[in-house]
Amino acid sequence: MKPRIRLAAAAALLTASGLVLAGCTTPPYMPPSQYDPTSVGSAPQSLVSPSEHAEGPTEAERIEQAKALAAGYDYAAAKKALAGLEGAEAEAALADIEAAAAKTVVWEDNSKISHLFVHSLVVDTKRAFDGDSKEQGYLDYMVTLDEFKKILAELYARDYVLVNPADIASLDANGKMKYRDIHLPKGKKPLVLSEDDVSYYEYMKGDGFASKLLIDDDGKVTNEYVDAAGKKHLGAYDMPPVVDEFVQKHPDFSYRGAKGILALTGYNGVLGYRTSKSEYPDSKSLDADIATATEVATALKKDGWVFASHAWGHINMTTSSIRRIKHDLLLWDEEVRPILGDTDQFIYPFGADISGVPKYKGTKYDMLKKDGFDFFYGVDGTTPAWMQKGDGYLRQARINIDGLQFAKEHRGDRPVLKHFFDVKDVIDPDRPTSK
Repeated sequence: MKPRIRLAAAAALLTASGLVLAGCTTPPYMPPSQYDPTSVGSAPQSLVSPSEHAEGPTEAERIEQAKALAAGYDYAAAKKALAGLEGAEAEAALADIEAAAAKTVVWEDNSKISHLFVHSLVVDTKRAFDGDSKEQGYLDYMVTLDEFKKILAELYARDYVLVNPADIASLDANGKMKYRDIHLPKGKKPLVLSEDDVSYYEYMKGDGFASKLLIDDDGKVTNEYVDAAGKKHLGAYDMPPVVDEFVQKHPDFSYRGAKGILALTGYNGVLGYRTSKSEYPDSKSLDADIATATEVATALKKDGWVFASHAWGHINMTTSSIRRIKHDLLLWDEEVRPILGDTDQFIYPFGADISGVPKYKGTKYDMLKKDGFDFFYGVDGTTPAWMQKGDGYLRQARINIDGLQFAKEHRGDRPVLKHFFDVKDVIDPDRPTSK
């Protein structure tokens, strides 16, 4: 299938060599020795002529829709899909839905919900792990496509179910953060999944990663991937399409359509499109890139994905000055928010939170809160789950799935991933040993 992209002829993109941003070197990640990973605590048509009348779904289609909704634990929507239908088949479907709903229980403690995250998935191990100056960064911070697929299968086998932040908590009418009930069959466990840096940075070109997200001729979000010979392929080569395909096969892996969180910066654009007006002011494809990225972002949100700010310039929020944070927020609001839409999610670059265990207060928190952020995520690879609910915010620690954590698990250094999968069962045989 050919991608439905409105792109002008490829133009020479400006480099970001003049961009002096902490953490934006290649690869744009800080070694663990430069931050404390335990600082946050241990503790979602056919064309017809004007003379034709569009018909609604048939009875059989409505019943199938109801079954699909029920499989994803949205029993209220499933029963609504059957409203007004009569007959034995509809009555049997309704009975099954009501019986399934009756067997659910409320998840016991939202503060005990785990959160796993990855970076861009390595598709071609030969090009990513080729011994150049970027190899070690890829080994340390990335997992391969094969590893991620095995991890998803293991999470599913262990009865984890994907939830989104709004399923966990929300602000009430008074602006107070309140936990929400999550109704799942007994034994099922809610889990948040996220991916950082879904921008397909320029430095990754030619190293065996997907190059962008786009919408195919069937209206589905997919990846473009360019192989070693320069041939373009469309398919599931990074987390969003891979998870979409898995949930399509296993709808009970997703709670009411939830997929996960996609964290984006802005200095290299978003979703594989060079959309930054400040960094690519002379790009002839800038307007087309912005329009296409907006279309893709809209489709992702419709399909159950949530966007988060990862700071426009991937800056360290712990050490950055108030002035620098203010400028970064301004660039995010001008260049990224119009494409992705409003988001109340903020994922700290480098896991560099603005506070340790103590609750939020002070100027940095006030700035982030004023800019619309209510959910915040750091990094803690030492405990299966950590959550802090403040009056007007929710903090959650994320567990990194990467080569560094794989090595840590192998050493027996406070292993955490064992709660989700066995590292030795998912490790890619083409992954070199981290140095």
